[in-house]
Formats: sequence, C-alpha cells, structure tokens
Amino acid sequence: MKLPAARGDLSAALIGTLERDPDPSPGAVDLPSGTGGADPFGDDVQLALFLAYELHYRGFDGVDDGWEWHPEVLRLRGALERAFLAALRTEVPVHPDVESALDGLLVEPVEAGGITGFLREEGELRHLREYAALRSLYHLKEGDPHAYAIPHLLGRAKAGFVAVEYDEYGSGRADRMHQRLFADLMADLGLDPAYGRYLEEGTPEMLATVNLMSLFGLHRALRGAMVGHYASVEITSSPASRRMTQAMERLGAGPAAIHFYAEHVEADAVHEQVMRREVVGGLLADEPELAGDVVFGIDATEWLEDRLARSMITPWREGRSALRAP
Repeated sequence: MKLPAARGDLSAALIGTLERDPDPSPGAVDLPSGTGGADPFGDDVQLALFLAYELHYRGFDGVDDGWEWHPEVLRLRGALERAFLAALRTEVPVHPDVESALDGLLVEPVEAGGITGFLREEGELRHLREYAALRSLYHLKEGDPHAYAIPHLLGRAKAGFVAVEYDEYGSGRADRMHQRLFADLMADLGLDPAYGRYLEEGTPEMLATVNLMSLFGLHRALRGAMVGHYASVEITSSPASRRMTQAMERLGAGPAAIHFYAEHVEADAVHEQVMRREVVGGLLADEPELAGDVVFGIDATEWLEDRLARSMITPWREGRSALRAP
C-alpha cells in the first residue's frame, strides 16, 4: 500500500514522519500530543488512526518497519484512540443487556435491509463497484483484526473464536481464504484487487468501521467489546450476504463475485450459533463483569454500520458517487 495524501494536520504530521527513517533518540520525532479538537469521526482523525494501525498489518511502500513500535507514533495513536473511543461512548445508544442487544441484531433493518437491501432492490452496477471498493479496505485483510484478540480470550470463548476465524482463513486452504475470495470478487467487477488500492477513495465512515476492529482487537482491556463486535458481524452476515448474492445475480456480476457472498450465507449461519453460545456465552461465564463491554461492542458496530450505509445510500439516490474521489 502506498501512503495516501493527507486530510488534515494530524494525518499530514504522521505521513511526513513515516516518510523518514525512524530515529529512536528522544526528541528526534515531533508528532502532535493530542487531536487538537479535530472531529473524532472526521477524515483527518480516521485516516491518521488507519495509518497508525496499518503499521501492524502489512505496512506501506517505502515506510521503515521500525515505525510500528516507535513510542512517538504510539503516543499519537493513543491520543487518536482515546478521542475515537470517547466519542463512541458519548454518541452510541446502548441496549440494557446482552440478550436484548443480540436479539436486536435479528431484526430486519429499515429500508428493506439497509445498504444490502438497496443494492438488491434498486442498485446499479456502479453502486456495487463503489461498495466493493470501499469494503476492500477491510475484506482484503478479512479476519486479521480479529486475530489480535485470540490471546486475550480463554476456554470456550477462545476455542469458538478460533473456529470462526479458521473458516475466515479458508479452513487452511489459501485459495479459499475470504481475503482471496474478495480479491476475486473485485476482479470480476473490474476493480483493482491490490491491497489498499482504494484508500484514497475511502470515506471517513468506512475508515471508522475498519479502525473499530483494530481498536478492539489490539487492546486486551477491550476484549469484551471485540467479542460483541464479532458477534454483531457474524450474526448479521448471513441475511446480508443473501441479499448481496441476489444483488450480484440481478446485475449480472461474474461467478467469483457471486461466490464470495454465497459462501458467507452458509458459513455465517453456523457462525451465528458459535458466537452466541460459545464465544459470548463462554466469555460471560468466565468474566460476567464484561457484559457491558459486549453490549458496547455490538451497539458501536451497528451504529457505525448504519452511519456508513447512510453515507452511501444518500449520494446514490441523489445521482452522486459515494466515494471521496470517484
């Protein structure tokens, strides 16, 4: 992945730093110590946070790997995380308990299934392509943010979590990894499947959904929120994937594009039960005090996904692109 253009002072400072060789000596790196009041859901904060997290994944062309654990980069990342997390805790309405939060995931979203319902009922091929370009910022590393949480879990929760991850990674077959299947989907839709290719086009709403996974996965203190997030993803995935399969078929997408979502219809129906009984159930049996964090993880995920859906559906209905750079 190439470093993108900056979107504000925070991302400009971080990009300028990453373009140099890392110097571990005190005072050699001068990054902001806070966010300066920048919008925690806006372009600048979300891009800077995405860049800081990406150092823990595949990094960037021309960026020294030594920046991954540089204390000044971590200090800035911590400030960005605190601002993002505080904003989520302020803005996201939460359910009173885990059961009501999980049950809420089974209620059909408004507008005939949200973004996937739009694509199934009235979407055009250009909408599918934009949706896939945005989603590629996660799906080309599908499963990776969640893998960071595995060492933080115990017993049934860990075993169930790993069982779901095993399927995400193609049950040990590289050609069946969901990352690989999404790259094939992109090629079928005439998109460039290179990792991170559409970062410049990525909206802050899309970046926030990806950053949430890294935030929860990298922090042991947020393991309950990660379990709630992963439960939300897996429980809602099967019906959403069915709608996407129907959208792909209606619009004449290629077989690889259809296969990606068809694969998720069956797999994630099984994952739903594993997540409910083993992962969520196992976690709360061992650590019942994390129930509030599980609820927060579920509700924060759904809140950001609803926000993302609105950011795409609104411009599409107005005849505009949903990308930052169409």
